[in-house]
Amino acid sequence: MQIFPIALQFWYFSQMQKSNRNAFTNFFNSEKTGGILLLFCVCFSLMIANSGGKEAFQRLLDYTLGLQLGIAQINYSVAVWINDGLMAVFFLLVGLEIKRELVAGELSNARKASLPVLAAIGGMLLPAGIYWAINQGNLTSGGWGIPMATDIAFALAIIAMLGKNVPPSLKIFLAALAIVDDLGAILVIAIFYTEQIHWQQLYLAGAIVAALVTLNYFKIKSLWFYLIPGIFLWYFMHHSGIHATIAGVILAFTIPMGTKAISPLENLEHTLTKPVNFLIMPIFALANTNITFESGMVKGLASPLGLGIILGLFVGKALGVSLFSYLAVKLKLANLPSAANWKHIIGVGMLAGIGFTMSIFIAMLSFSDHLHVVEAKFAILCASILSGMVGFIFLKSLKSKYA
Repeated sequence: MQIFPIALQFWYFSQMQKSNRNAFTNFFNSEKTGGILLLFCVCFSLMIANSGGKEAFQRLLDYTLGLQLGIAQINYSVAVWINDGLMAVFFLLVGLEIKRELVAGELSNARKASLPVLAAIGGMLLPAGIYWAINQGNLTSGGWGIPMATDIAFALAIIAMLGKNVPPSLKIFLAALAIVDDLGAILVIAIFYTEQIHWQQLYLAGAIVAALVTLNYFKIKSLWFYLIPGIFLWYFMHHSGIHATIAGVILAFTIPMGTKAISPLENLEHTLTKPVNFLIMPIFALANTNITFESGMVKGLASPLGLGIILGLFVGKALGVSLFSYLAVKLKLANLPSAANWKHIIGVGMLAGIGFTMSIFIAMLSFSDHLHVVEAKFAILCASILSGMVGFIFLKSLKSKYA
């Protein structure tokens, strides 16, 4: 008589386990999950940086790891491997997505493809102008490049958390805008903030790019013919003095699109998506949000340096992206992304104000005074949090649903 109740209990628990597995699978596959995990790592990193474990965590980031690349021995700190190595993989993935959209997607129309480029230009010029206007004549005037940058990893994480509240085309628009923005920031660093460019390394990187383009021209589809030279491209780009993450974007644009049946680009994109979302970006957040709060930080927000950064990122980015997008559409140079309206563009402009890592990097190159660097970091953190929160709330408030 007990067989039926036991069987019923067995069925119940099996259904519960199946339901839990399905819930976990749906959670893991959700594009919001990467953003949630990233934000958790931001908070955790800030907590470590302001606790008794900050020295141990910093020693971990400073620890040197070596890699044998042919006859060359590469020795970098853990922080460098993360910011220049792992993030090159992130930029590779974003580059693959952008190329796919350029070839057969949202950006395949020239007028739509031109919009993120023009918007990014506005999103760089206005923040730099605002910062310079506030800081001209001061020792901090050289930091005008700080509010020009958009942190593509955090910006894309925030818009991913919006899910179906924004049209898919808007995510592509933000990704393309952020890539152009980062390329602009890299050029600014190379021209204005780099003491020396090693031209021999740059020439070798150029030769590898030429070889990759040739492989693409002859329709070589094996990914290994691209990924192995891509490692050397990263190495020479890193040693040239130019930020090494650019190698990821360049490599992505040389990988062939192929056909639906055999598409090296889409295969690689599919392979990289989960490692990037659930490993690389969280590690990146852990390593780069470890800002220790020090005395004078809050006071520094009211200084020309702090105001220039906050107004440049929070106000200048939104105005620059929105204004240049409006002019581009009205002058018939570009079209709005599919299913997007002007409120969406304003919201993207707000998210573009998340400067963070690249802004912090430029700040460290801009100032030799420790206090200026500390004030700049805190202002960047505040402006990025403000831009991310306001942009998310604004886009969420539109209450639209898209497939």
